Amino acid sequence: MVLVTARTSAFDPLAIADWRRRVAQMYAEVRRIATSDPETAHGVWVQQRDELFATHPASPLDAVGSAVFEGLDVARYDAAYRFEAVIEPAGEQRMEVATATDGVVPFERIGTVQLGTLGSLAVWSLKTYAGGLFLPVRDALAGTRTYGGGRYVLDTVKGADHGMVGDRLVVDLNFAYNPSCAYNPAWTCPLATRANTLPVEVPVGELAFAADHPET
Repeated sequence: MVLVTARTSAFDPLAIADWRRRVAQMYAEVRRIATSDPETAHGVWVQQRDELFATHPASPLDAVGSAVFEGLDVARYDAAYRFEAVIEPAGEQRMEVATATDGVVPFERIGTVQLGTLGSLAVWSLKTYAGGLFLPVRDALAGTRTYGGGRYVLDTVKGADHGMVGDRLVVDLNFAYNPSCAYNPAWTCPLATRANTLPVEVPVGELAFAADHPET
């Protein structure tokens, strides 16, 4: 196990590797518990993320956020926002996102998921080293109660994975979380495009951080 200290930079490779290791372990525990009790799994997720943000040297919080941090603002669990969805075929689409830290990150749409009456979202595949599924979401509360650039639901290459039930993808919007750029403008993040925008409010998951930086 890699040991890190509070003096380590948030951009230090070993700190980031340890962060991702812990995130992967957290989601493995969440998936195990969620098979019988998604709400309890959600509570574990909230608690462990608060601990990581408060204590881990690779926390995305910058100095401003760290100074005011008292825990992430996460809505209570609502089972109505948990879905088991078949990935339906969709037209080919490629998305290339320029980032300050990882260069141009390419994605290809592999299909869509229908989330009941909320609407549909595109499911993306990361077309670079390690691959992975990527599912961001932007809802009607973006810019007010939720982060303006949208949130992440799945980012499996970084451990955020709800798993599968048979051939259905588990999409639980209660676990939607803010990307790193919501806390620190030094990060550049892929954000939800029109294909991942819902016309309705999604009042669950992590809400806007009190020390959010104004969008530019």
